Amino acid sequence: MKIAVVSITKHGIALAGKVVAALPGAQLFCPEKFRAEGEAAAPGACHCYEGKVGYQVPALFAAFEGIVCIVSLGAVVRLIAPHLKNKETDPAVVVIDEAGKFVIPMLSGHLGGANQLAGHLATALGAQAVLTTASDARATIAVDLLGRELGWRFEASHDEIVRCSAAMVNDEAVALVQEAGSTDWWANHANGRKGPLPANVTQFATLEEVPLDRFAAVLWVSQREMPGEIAAQLAGRRVVYRP
Repeated sequence: MKIAVVSITKHGIALAGKVVAALPGAQLFCPEKFRAEGEAAAPGACHCYEGKVGYQVPALFAAFEGIVCIVSLGAVVRLIAPHLKNKETDPAVVVIDEAGKFVIPMLSGHLGGANQLAGHLATALGAQAVLTTASDARATIAVDLLGRELGWRFEASHDEIVRCSAAMVNDEAVALVQEAGSTDWWANHANGRKGPLPANVTQFATLEEVPLDRFAAVLWVSQREMPGEIAAQLAGRRVVYRP
C-alpha cells in the first residue's frame, strides 16, 4: 500500500517519523519551514511544500492509496471533502491526534483498508484505534471484507453489499454457505475476530440445503455458477465469494 503521511506542526512531524517507520515505503509531507524537522524524522522520505496543505490534497489523492494525517479531524474533513468520488476509488484516510493517543480511520475503512491501517498503526504507536464501522465495533462479519486476507474476491452490486451488510449488523438471519476455500477465515477476518460466529449467522455446506425464505441475506463461497432458479430467488440479497 502506497502511503503518504501528512503533518503540519513541529510536534506532529516528530510523531510522523514514528508513523513512517511503522509503514515501509511511506513518504512524509510537511511544510517547507519545517524541512529540518521533517528530514530528521524521515530521512530520505521527506517532501516539503510551500503554501497551504490543502493545495497538496489533489496530488496526494491521485498518487497514494492511503493518507495518514496528523491533523485535526475537522480540518481533514474540510480538506478532503471537495475531492471525494466514491468508496471504490477514494484512498484510505486515517487521522492521528498530535499526542499519538488515537488513530481514527475516517474514509474507505473497508474497501480502502483504512480500518486495517488504523489497527496496525495503533499497535505500532501504542494508541487506541477508533473504529466506528458497525461490523468492526460489534466484531461481526464485514460483508465486503470476508476472505479478503485469503485472496477471495466478491461479486455483488453496491445495493447488494448494503442490504447484506445491514442484515448482518441488524442481527437478521444470514446464511453463510461455504463450498470452497479455506475455512480459516473467521480468525483472519478484517482486524481479526475472537469467539464464536455471530448468533444470527447459520452455516451450510451447500447452497441447495438453505431454506431461502428464512434468511434476509445469503453469503455464498463457491467456485460454481449459481443455479438460475436460486439466483432469481436471491436477487438483491446475496454476495458471492470466489476463493
